Amino acid sequence: MGNGDSRVRGLAARAGGWSARHRWAAVGIWVLFVVLAMGLGSAAGRVDVKESDQLKGETHTAARIIEDAGIEEPAGETVLIQAKDGSLKATDSEFRAAVTAVVKAVEGTGKVTDVTSPYDTQTISKDGRSALVQFDMRGESDTAGERVEPVLKAVEDVQKDHGSLRIEEIGGASMMKTFDDAFGDDFQKAEYSAVPVALGILLIAFGALVAALLPVLLAITAIMATMGLMGLVSHVMPMSDTANSVMLLVGLAVGVDYCLFYLRREREEREAGRDAQTALRVAAATSGRAIIVSGITVCVAMAGMLFTGLVTFQGMGLASLIVVAVAMIGSVTVLPALLSLLGERVEKGKIPFLHPESKFRRNRGRGNRESRFWTAVLKGVLAKPLVSLAVAGGALLAIAAPAVGMKTQNLTLDQEFGDSLPIVQTYNRVNEAFPGGSEPAEVVVKADDINAPEVKSALADFRERAVSSGASRGPVEIKLHDEQNVAFVYVPLVGGSDLDKAGASLDKLRDDVRPATLGKVDGVEAPITGQVAGSKDFNDQVAGAVIPVFAFVVVFAFGLMLLSFRSLTIAVTSIVLNLLSVGAAYGILVAVFQHGWGASLVGAEGVGAIVTWLPLFLFVILFGLSMDYHVFVVSRIREARLRGLTTKDAIQHGVVTTAGVVTSAAVIMVAVFAIFGTLSMQSMKQMGVGLAAAVLIDATIIRGVLLPAVMALLGERNWYLPKWLNRLPDLTHDEAPEAVTRGAVRDDEGEPVRV
Repeated sequence: MGNGDSRVRGLAARAGGWSARHRWAAVGIWVLFVVLAMGLGSAAGRVDVKESDQLKGETHTAARIIEDAGIEEPAGETVLIQAKDGSLKATDSEFRAAVTAVVKAVEGTGKVTDVTSPYDTQTISKDGRSALVQFDMRGESDTAGERVEPVLKAVEDVQKDHGSLRIEEIGGASMMKTFDDAFGDDFQKAEYSAVPVALGILLIAFGALVAALLPVLLAITAIMATMGLMGLVSHVMPMSDTANSVMLLVGLAVGVDYCLFYLRREREEREAGRDAQTALRVAAATSGRAIIVSGITVCVAMAGMLFTGLVTFQGMGLASLIVVAVAMIGSVTVLPALLSLLGERVEKGKIPFLHPESKFRRNRGRGNRESRFWTAVLKGVLAKPLVSLAVAGGALLAIAAPAVGMKTQNLTLDQEFGDSLPIVQTYNRVNEAFPGGSEPAEVVVKADDINAPEVKSALADFRERAVSSGASRGPVEIKLHDEQNVAFVYVPLVGGSDLDKAGASLDKLRDDVRPATLGKVDGVEAPITGQVAGSKDFNDQVAGAVIPVFAFVVVFAFGLMLLSFRSLTIAVTSIVLNLLSVGAAYGILVAVFQHGWGASLVGAEGVGAIVTWLPLFLFVILFGLSMDYHVFVVSRIREARLRGLTTKDAIQHGVVTTAGVVTSAAVIMVAVFAIFGTLSMQSMKQMGVGLAAAVLIDATIIRGVLLPAVMALLGERNWYLPKWLNRLPDLTHDEAPEAVTRGAVRDDEGEPVRV
């Protein structure tokens, strides 16, 4: 390609050129695509993930047995009746009267079934001061929260008549209603506020309403198209609300970023005195190409989630991959068309106090504007690169150090919400009086004949051994479904809300009690499920997915960097720097949420663990998103080097000229992710803080200090490619600006350079 031909080459350049020449066709095709995707997706409907497909292992097997049997498990509710001062016991008449009143009140609502008295089921605490009235909600469990209000009101009325007792309700339906009331709008508020926040930051960055609206418009249309495509894809890979939320986050982040990169470069070229057509050609050949490389890298990272084997993760990965691909395509097709249509009208709606005069008039012929702050920082970094590398690298390693002791688990109710809700206090009181009673293990027993003598004997033995083994303090409840030949055995685990101790109790049930009882009967299946079992199975599945996911993402990202820059050195340093930023994010998460250092600043006291799914999720998301900045900055450095600048000068030029756009993009991402850090749920707070901290570190310390320091130390070795790798496909830069306007780029000896 170094033959002196000045034609703009490459997919991004050709797409941008075609769109600029066929402006209305490009816009029309994009609008048609978005409308068709939404229409087809709406017509097809979305297939949601079944509960039986959520997890693998015994939890999956239990859900499958229940589903195949056609059993609809109702939402179970419990009323705790407890002496406030400890003076009353369950045997006292006042206590009995309260129990009777609760049973009568909940039955009177007509909303419940199978009401049981603690005197019949022996659900009375060892100290005799607490008892449980248990019942099921009528109707489907998924919608029980919508019908539980009259029952809660009935229990409150009984409480008013018995001041010496604590009478509180807890269960699947009441928790569902409480959370919907308290946090149901949390996600919507976060999602709705993300767009205005991004728009506000873009207004400051561009100083013009039209220029600020373009990135938001591209992101929103990409998200709309993806929502339709998710409906179609869900018939092959079921989706979930979680996948939808993650898609919105990622779509807004990359959609705004890609448009920002393209728009900023086009403006820079016009400010440098180039005509509108040439400026668009340069932006297409440079930023457009960087967007494609970055987008493919992010897609590869998101595809890593498909290797987890967990349907929820797979749905998140596929949804994120689709929205990134759509945003990437939109950035290199419809965006050039819009910029060509708008011309200098992109400056319409200027904010006077931010930009009192047109930047095009003020800066025409002056070239790229450079950040004074980063110019000063780079001067110090490039003067002493080794010291800068040691200080910045050492600081990040220190920040990452706490991650070595990371503890992951599915957060319990009190960890997830703290004491912000009264129902959490009820949950703690139930667990204290009846360890494991609020979330018992559930053994799903499937037999050819559930009433066969040997099966009934095994069930009785299991109930007795569950208590004698120390795994449970009882009572162990057995519920038969004769027609389906299925039995449910509910076992309160010793350890209660302490998942480590409860996990040990679960292991006793699975490894000792079950094989010695139910395991001896031919044809009997007895998987054990429940909150503790689900947490353990999920942990095991995620732990098994870590190595394949990490390997897939790292290897493919390395390959893409190698092909895109044709430099072994750039590929290696890209991976190392990204891993360092991910490690630092892990360290911050552990320090704040596990050790509690500065936890009060984000409202995270007493969590003590990182939610199980987050480390793998963060790795995939951060590894993908950090490539946005990396590809953009390194592309500008390489471009400057191809123009004949020394490596040191090219580093200076590349970093300071991209500082503005990288800063703007990072501020938007940090602001959007920080919104999720303000939510009440600790898992969402951890996600928001982790993502915001990582992006901030990546855009400042990594790109502003470590990257230039490493490249300065390596010098010309940055562009090293072994001869045996020369046969690799050449996906390097389409054209440098001078190639677009004057001809081919030449090296220091005057020979044409392959670009």
